[in-house]
Amino acid sequence: MRLKPYFLPALVALLLVVTSCTSLGQSANAQLSDAQFEAKVLEIIRKNPQVILDSVQAYQRSQAQKEEQARDKVLAQIRQEPRLLLRNAPVTGSTSQKIILAEFSDFECPYCAKAHEVVKEFMAKNGNDVTLVYKHFPLKEIHAQAEPAALASWAAFQQGKFWEYHNALFEQQSKLGEAFYVELAQNLKLDIDKFNRDRKSNEAKEAIKKDFELGKSLGVRGTPSFLVNGTFFSGVPDLKSLEELIAQIKAGK
Repeated sequence: MRLKPYFLPALVALLLVVTSCTSLGQSANAQLSDAQFEAKVLEIIRKNPQVILDSVQAYQRSQAQKEEQARDKVLAQIRQEPRLLLRNAPVTGSTSQKIILAEFSDFECPYCAKAHEVVKEFMAKNGNDVTLVYKHFPLKEIHAQAEPAALASWAAFQQGKFWEYHNALFEQQSKLGEAFYVELAQNLKLDIDKFNRDRKSNEAKEAIKKDFELGKSLGVRGTPSFLVNGTFFSGVPDLKSLEELIAQIKAGK
């Protein structure tokens, strides 16, 4: 049995409670090795299972509360100034930027491809009122092409062709891969040398990372996820529900 990393903060503190003062003091002074420390903790777990469980659950509740507080703070900032989402990001739709629909998405996610069709239809009808901004949230642990596709789309963005590239990635999702990224860039008449430099640059990686971290701070845990002027929801949206939400936002103004 190996200890999960997220157990350790709770167990380190608990070690002082569930062991004798004498034995712990001697162990602490001796500065236990990692292996010795883990063996000691595993022994405590075996002898005090309920105490350990209660402690871990309390720690998890505390962490969840901190994450929720941080999320609420970021959401409050977005509600006050939705345009914060537009910085250095590809946008389309209304130039008034009064209603902003932010999409956190992964080019290899099949649900994101379905959401793309809904959002595309929605923007065709509501593009005069709504500004769409795309945010990268590649789930690279489960989608091998998510990050390479995101980097390629960012490179296309540098040459003013993000949305054309974005549409092709979703609409031909089965083709994702190195050959397709280059082929698509050629079809869009991009400068291929610049395209390749840009997608492999640290700037591209940093841009994708910033979007991902922003998503995490807003509570994004999967794709697709959306934020409309501070209202968060996840999953493939329903066209009617999306239009009703926009109508409510407009009425509120």
